[in-house]
Amino acid sequence: MRSSNPVFSRRGFSRDNGAYAGFDAQHQQAGTNPYATNPYATDPATGMPQAPARTNAMTIDDVVSRTAMTLGVLVVTATLSWVLLPVDAANINKSYGIAIGAALVAFVFAIIQSFKAKASPGLILAYAAFEGVFLGVLSAATSTYFGAGVVIQAVMGTMCVFAAVLFAYKMRWIRVTRRFYGFVMAAALGFILLMLANTLFAVFGGGDGLGFRSGGLGLLFGAIGVILGACFLALDFKQVEDGIAYGAPREEAWLAAFALTMTLVWIYVEMLRIFQILSGDD
Repeated sequence: MRSSNPVFSRRGFSRDNGAYAGFDAQHQQAGTNPYATNPYATDPATGMPQAPARTNAMTIDDVVSRTAMTLGVLVVTATLSWVLLPVDAANINKSYGIAIGAALVAFVFAIIQSFKAKASPGLILAYAAFEGVFLGVLSAATSTYFGAGVVIQAVMGTMCVFAAVLFAYKMRWIRVTRRFYGFVMAAALGFILLMLANTLFAVFGGGDGLGFRSGGLGLLFGAIGVILGACFLALDFKQVEDGIAYGAPREEAWLAAFALTMTLVWIYVEMLRIFQILSGDD
């Protein structure tokens, strides 16, 4: 099962024509272990090793620690950019310019990592650092012009979505299937295209573009964005679960951290937009 996340959809804990075979729906339906020749693989039915166990198979602790490191770097750089890049009238253009530049650099790092044969911790942490600069300035501007409570609400909302999806996934209320994956991918593509169109109309036509990011429509599309982010989380959880069960190598935990970080950033930005609109309506 491929995740909708750009990292997982590119590689999916797999080696094309390599020592490790990726997990996909065909293997899932056949009930076979795609890592059967992998010395780190376990039988998902029994949890017992299919070959002599080694110490460098990916575990949930690896995923948690790498994700904590990646998010930690993001939070630190976001905090520093909030403090060091003021968004008052005299400095806002400069701060916005730096933030946009950082976002573009983070995007380039994400693309490079997506096409690399192996996970690169340096690239992943660099992505988190530059993404943090962008989010720090965005959050500082939101706090200045909409109120500090908006940022706190967005952070809490992101955490609640993560916890709720994790709980629902562990309880098997959410079942990631090929149909689920196809629906999420189609919805995400349509959402992204609409947001790009809205941005282009805003840049060249002025105002709010097509109105998809303000007012009632803004709230609707913000909610859709959060729901899509929740679906991405479910797909990412499934990919991590399969990688652990089928013996992915430990280095793949960095890809899990990378993917989860991108999904959480997506949800946070959508939450921030929702609470900005709600605050502006007060």
